[in-house]
Amino acid sequence: MWPPGWLPMLTQLVLLRFLVAQPMKPIRVFVVPHSHMDVGWIHTVQESPWAYAANVYTSVVQELMLQKHRRFIAVEQEYFRLWWDGIASDRQKRQVRHLLATRRLEFVIGGQVMHDEAVTHFDDQILQLTGGALFAEGHGFLYETFGIRPRFSWQVDPFGASATTPTLFALAGFYAHVISRIDYDLKGAMQKNQGLQFVWRGSPSLAAKQEIFTHVLDQYSYCSEGFHWDGLTLSPEPPPNRKFPDMIEPVDENNIRYYVNLLVDLVKERAAWFRTSHLLWPWGCDKQFFNASVQFANMDILLDYTNSYKSRLGISVEYATLAKYFGALQATNVTWHVREHQDFLPYSSGPHQAWTGFYSSCNQLKGLARRASALLYAGESMFTRSVWPFPHQHLDLDWALKQLQQLRWAVSEVQHHDAITGTETPKVRDMYVKNLRSGMQGVHELMASIVQDRTPAYSDPEAGGHIAVVYNPLAWTVTTLITLTVGFSRVNVTDEFGQPVAAQVQESKEKETVYDLHVLTTIPGLSYRHFSIRRAQGTQGATPVKTSKFVRRTKTHAGSGGRHLIRVENDCYTVFLDSDTNLMHSILERESNSTVRVTQEFMEYRVNNLEFEELISNNHLFSPNGTAEPAWEGVELEIVAGKLMTEIRQFFYRKERDQNHTYAMYSRLTHVPVGHGGEMLCRRIEQEYWVGPLELNHEAILRTSTSLHNRQILYSDSNGFQMQRRVFREHATNSIARNYYPMVQSAFIEDSQSRLVLLSEQAHGISSQGNGQVEVMLHRQLWNNFDWSLDYDLTLDDTSVVHPVLWLLLGPQPLTAGLRQRSGLELQHRPVVLLRELNETAQNHPSPQQQEPVTLPPSLHLQILSIPGWNYSSNHREHLQNLQKGHGRKAKADLRRVLLRLHHLHEVGEDPVLSQPVSVNLEVVLQGLGSVVVVEERSLTGTWDVSTLHRWSWRTRDGPHNRGSSSSHSTSLQGMKVTIYPKEIRTFFIHFCSSELLADSVTSG
Repeated sequence: MWPPGWLPMLTQLVLLRFLVAQPMKPIRVFVVPHSHMDVGWIHTVQESPWAYAANVYTSVVQELMLQKHRRFIAVEQEYFRLWWDGIASDRQKRQVRHLLATRRLEFVIGGQVMHDEAVTHFDDQILQLTGGALFAEGHGFLYETFGIRPRFSWQVDPFGASATTPTLFALAGFYAHVISRIDYDLKGAMQKNQGLQFVWRGSPSLAAKQEIFTHVLDQYSYCSEGFHWDGLTLSPEPPPNRKFPDMIEPVDENNIRYYVNLLVDLVKERAAWFRTSHLLWPWGCDKQFFNASVQFANMDILLDYTNSYKSRLGISVEYATLAKYFGALQATNVTWHVREHQDFLPYSSGPHQAWTGFYSSCNQLKGLARRASALLYAGESMFTRSVWPFPHQHLDLDWALKQLQQLRWAVSEVQHHDAITGTETPKVRDMYVKNLRSGMQGVHELMASIVQDRTPAYSDPEAGGHIAVVYNPLAWTVTTLITLTVGFSRVNVTDEFGQPVAAQVQESKEKETVYDLHVLTTIPGLSYRHFSIRRAQGTQGATPVKTSKFVRRTKTHAGSGGRHLIRVENDCYTVFLDSDTNLMHSILERESNSTVRVTQEFMEYRVNNLEFEELISNNHLFSPNGTAEPAWEGVELEIVAGKLMTEIRQFFYRKERDQNHTYAMYSRLTHVPVGHGGEMLCRRIEQEYWVGPLELNHEAILRTSTSLHNRQILYSDSNGFQMQRRVFREHATNSIARNYYPMVQSAFIEDSQSRLVLLSEQAHGISSQGNGQVEVMLHRQLWNNFDWSLDYDLTLDDTSVVHPVLWLLLGPQPLTAGLRQRSGLELQHRPVVLLRELNETAQNHPSPQQQEPVTLPPSLHLQILSIPGWNYSSNHREHLQNLQKGHGRKAKADLRRVLLRLHHLHEVGEDPVLSQPVSVNLEVVLQGLGSVVVVEERSLTGTWDVSTLHRWSWRTRDGPHNRGSSSSHSTSLQGMKVTIYPKEIRTFFIHFCSSELLADSVTSG
């Protein structure tokens, strides 16, 4: 409250400004206090709590308890968990529970981080939102600890908004979705037309069944500039006198008129951009409310004073949570505009500021994050299979779950919008890398422990050999080549039955003293194969190869090519190479007998590095100063031909006479007949690249030029979930950068005859800058002299050599439509190879029999099979009663509940067969894991029983629809049988008949 005695004087001064105002409908302002706390970016997670994050929660909880009318929303959970587990007292924990129960504190999003929406895979978005047991964040922790389930999103800082995220949030049970960063000119137009609020149907197949009301923050975004009384934080520790930089004048009798005028002016400006008189005002910004007593004290004075004259000023102001704001908005019963599945990418904050560079920044971190995610996926299902139907006798289950949880945590953390994006400082990047590698090491050790007892025991092991256990984490049979590095050129490979296995050995493409061993294998779903690798005697062993080398060709020969073509072929493709240029010339797709001109080369964009230049590229931005130019003057060609596969090796030299190449391309065709289970292997051209080191302020691309007439229309995926149509648009400035889009897993260009599909191991930027062209940005090395960049070491001076991987599919649209999704998953989840020395002492126990495979129909993907470890009751009322009795989170995790998530891979109408609904009997599918007792269908993150989840319905201009439930299906679970429709994601808790061994390993309820 303000000091007594000065209110009458200020009343006269302030009201003079507004007495002449015309009567209007009062504006109701919902002030939502918050603090945006990046999990990384400038400072590490270890530094941030001491600098400000811990103080946010300590001081906010204290201030909310002092005044009942105050409110606060908590967003990212990682810092909250650090505070909750390591700093908060028992009293503070009781206060948090009280504030949640009285709805003065609200968790929004509820994930470990505020994930990026451009370069993250939707599997990982779900992971960080869901969480797990023990040390995990996410909805699982919030529900298990407090019995709460977040209902609103707060995606206010990611650099653009995808159409996948709102669909996932709807499936998680959210009522409304908040975003902010969209293209500056689009936001301006939406403000003018009062179009910042709409109902978003992010999925074309799920449509209204999984729509969500969406609110775009206006041009002031999530910050309340001019009202930050607590100033700026200092790192690594706060000042001892609590005097922080840039603390603005506290509200007093001398400046109250200024603050009221500022508030009212901003309210009336912003209210004009919305259709109702309800205005959402986010109050806070990055690292705000670390000194909540100062912030709330000043806010109280300003809000109370404004409300004392609300009839004269035309506004009322109140503290609010998102639940209060959206509840009031929903009660207005307004009819809203519908936005279909268009996204808000790319994002530009100005004519020269296209935020498309981060699609490719820090290539190595992006690759590591995706490989860690893939390893976690494999480790989860392998661990689940080791527990069911009988627990692994030699495995510490508590230790095993901790290894998985450590990697879950690291993979979730790196989805932050300043992590996988590559927009963080080097020390923060090192933190992410360390956490990922540590987690991966733990899961590798877990998987090795599991397979150790499943490895056949050999009675006469020979020195110098290995046993390779190969695990297929996908729920279908995979035929593929696995590649191992060996130290000898004559190799003998046998399987678990002692039978010889087809293999090919050749000199390594990058190391002179070792060899690449390629082994052909077919592995059923969620199953193992075992191979013994020995040095061969005499002429026995893997088949040799024939290598053909061609003289170096220079760029000056490029115009005279096409006269001398070399054929490399398998049963699906014939690749023609031009011996005059050493470049690819064309590809014949043999089933349709159609030939497409295809040429690939490495090119580079050059960028400015001076502060006074308008076009600057950095970690976030891509602003080239011209078109891309060839990055080579000479190309060498080698063809390594073998019985199993042929590898085309092209080496690109920056200068004609350079000794070392800057770029290399390795293209592989496999010689596996289509009719022997190798169709997907035959129909892809696997490519791996060598890129770097780059010259300073160069951005490297792979440009593929074809004879396809795509009219510069590109299709790129949205987080690996669905495809988005991208039409090239001319802009007054920076058109090259503003036509770049994220490719997380796949993209394609096409005409009426053929489609060229690119499948990616990790995220890249992609564009179609010319008819028939598609280019992928592979690497960036940048430096500029911005003071801000130099102060925080955000210059992206990346001198590394990177090795991206792409797979190419070519053929008619019906053929590629049926292959793209499963091929992309085979790239994402390649078999995991676990090696151990062949001369290790074999354990004296019989080798267990191979478990029964898990196989799903071709349209379905096993998105997750895991033991999350939650020990809350599936019955919500029972769980709340347990919490009230003090029976909250247990010390041990519950291993008896299995989390199963199934995903229909195809869109409605995409394929006449694969786009049909698919019915499966879960009892039959999972019979290899044991006897299924109970199946419960849950919301996306597992916290809701879908039969009890009824989301808010919002009126739209096209009338009522079947919407509101988190489950989009037309038929509910019938016992053990479920029918899954195009693009559906269905989540289940599976309960098996428990063994005594397993019952003893968990805490009883």
